[in-house]
Amino acid sequence: MDINALFTSEVGWSHLETLTDIGGRLPGSDAERRAAEATADALAAAGGRNVRLETYDIAGWERGDSGITARETGETFGGVALPRSPSETASGPLVDLGYGLPEDFAETDLSGRIVMVAADVPEDADRHVHRTEKYGRAVENGAAGFLFRSTLDGDLPMTGSLGTEDEPIGEIPAVAVSKECGLMLARRFEGSDLEVAVEATIEPTTSRNVHAEIGPDTDEAILLTSHVDAHDLGTGAVDNGTGTAGVVEIVDALSGVDLDTRVHAVVFGSEEINLVGSEHGARELDTDRVKAVLNLDGIAQSRDLEAYTHGFEALRTLAEESGDRFDHPIAVSDRTIPFSDHWPFVRRGVPTCFFTAAAEGPLRGWGHTHGDSLDKVDPRDLREQTILLAAFVAALADADVETTHEPPEAIADRLEAEGQAEGLKAMGWWPYGDG
Repeated sequence: MDINALFTSEVGWSHLETLTDIGGRLPGSDAERRAAEATADALAAAGGRNVRLETYDIAGWERGDSGITARETGETFGGVALPRSPSETASGPLVDLGYGLPEDFAETDLSGRIVMVAADVPEDADRHVHRTEKYGRAVENGAAGFLFRSTLDGDLPMTGSLGTEDEPIGEIPAVAVSKECGLMLARRFEGSDLEVAVEATIEPTTSRNVHAEIGPDTDEAILLTSHVDAHDLGTGAVDNGTGTAGVVEIVDALSGVDLDTRVHAVVFGSEEINLVGSEHGARELDTDRVKAVLNLDGIAQSRDLEAYTHGFEALRTLAEESGDRFDHPIAVSDRTIPFSDHWPFVRRGVPTCFFTAAAEGPLRGWGHTHGDSLDKVDPRDLREQTILLAAFVAALADADVETTHEPPEAIADRLEAEGQAEGLKAMGWWPYGDG
């Protein structure tokens, strides 16, 4: 691998520009299709072979108008619908549940009310409580509508999808509001009637995954993955233009390298609607022949790269060695992260490493907001992260590096031990039955 070439290459950055120029790439949209086709072209130009687009059906959702009205005063307030909210209007007294932790829901009567929760959790929380879990608990407790308050300063509502694989459209209307708007609503209208209105076009459509390969034609393969879709508030530069640009750059860097193991690059669609694209991919691929999955999501929103190795020791060792080799720190954790495209694979026991970058601020940084634009990405960060990741892939491809699959039951036990099972069950994401 030519490190000098990687330091001067414009391949990844050029593709990041292409994706952000297309703009927000909601799953099933024409923009997502154009981004997938552009990614296929970029992978072919980078030296990938067997480049192809794989199309599949999804429940489409297109944003219309949405907003909030105070019944008492007639005032209206802006907001953005959460993708896969039903196209409905609901009204009821406002209840502000703060962070919306499980105990907050257990202690409050929510029947017929409009529930507002913050996007984040307090620093001393035992675990992260995902947006989908908070929404699910609101529905379960009889709420009429749902408001999702950002924790970022600067009038930036934070979007994110709802629903589950079995029930892709949520049950009650849901609107994201900025931190400033949400705090004002709580101060002025707690206990007063609010109307939450969402208009959306909901109809079947298609999404697609992009495939390419490099290296020898071995039965065993490394999956190098990212997602090409993005929320439509910004231009999806950080989440996940950086990950897809990284995949293209790594394919370009390693296409002429003598590898021992085939690298199968898969750029998924529809990650932002409950990982639909990677769920489809995991069902279609022979996961028994996957040596490991390396998933890139939001890799260049800071200089600090993080690797989640999900308890797979060989991947932890490689991540630590990659950081040491370049004297560039990588924070390595064994904790299981369910919220990106590696999840359909790790829950099946496939050795999996998730690479991202530490957010410089609350929660996910600029992701899922109007602020997710190209100016938020430092070219130096993208370049340096890509060098580390290309070295990781090359080392993982070595025939002397062995990985071991785990039975799904072992993953379930780990999630229980980490205290994550409760949240996944509340979200409808628990794949292991009732046990």
